[in-house]
Amino acid sequence: MHGVSLLKVHWPSLGMGAGISAGVIIAMFFAYGLGIEKNQEPTTTQQESVTQKETLGLIIDNGSPVLGSKDAPITMIEFGDYQCFYCNKFYHTTEPDIMKNYVDTGKVKLVFKDFTIIGQDSVNAAHAAHCAQEQGKFWEYHDTLYNNWAGENTGWASSKNLLGFAKQVNLNEEQFNQCMIQAKYTSIVQGSVSNARELSLSGTPDFFIIGTDNSVTKVVGAQPYEVFDEIFKSNLGK
Repeated sequence: MHGVSLLKVHWPSLGMGAGISAGVIIAMFFAYGLGIEKNQEPTTTQQESVTQKETLGLIIDNGSPVLGSKDAPITMIEFGDYQCFYCNKFYHTTEPDIMKNYVDTGKVKLVFKDFTIIGQDSVNAAHAAHCAQEQGKFWEYHDTLYNNWAGENTGWASSKNLLGFAKQVNLNEEQFNQCMIQAKYTSIVQGSVSNARELSLSGTPDFFIIGTDNSVTKVVGAQPYEVFDEIFKSNLGK
């Protein structure tokens, strides 16, 4: 079992969607129904096991295309919101080292799932990324969203800007516009959010790391690289 550490995590708040909590727990469980630790206040390390309905389907369904080798022995799934401060922080401070040391070397593959908890721009940005996938550029668009992040509910992910991002990654604008107008991937975005709710997630980012034996490690919050490195090494027998 990994220990309890403290780090600010992005949590939604009623009406505002931008409340902050400092409790972080890393919990080990298996994919088909063992207990999982609940989030705790930062003033206590008490842990409570509760019955959950985690399944590999809830974790994987309605996700992005795989980034990295499909044969990588470890899969890491991130539940995120493109407007989320700590998702953006993770993207810029932790993910580059994961990419360099594990994804690019064929040891880990990444999947992104939408947990749109902040506002309508979050939903629109998530849908836009799936529209980009129609043209084979989900991850390029995903990266562009985070590289243009400018706060929560500040308008940076407006419909106009989402089209501008499509131009940046050289998407066919007419096809992208039609995809957005038709809301073709609403069911995928909504399905991913439903998966997150069924997994009892309440903030972003959250991660599920599926190991070589199909065991699953849940990581809550934008943890530093060292936390992920330890989990990967443990799974790879290092």
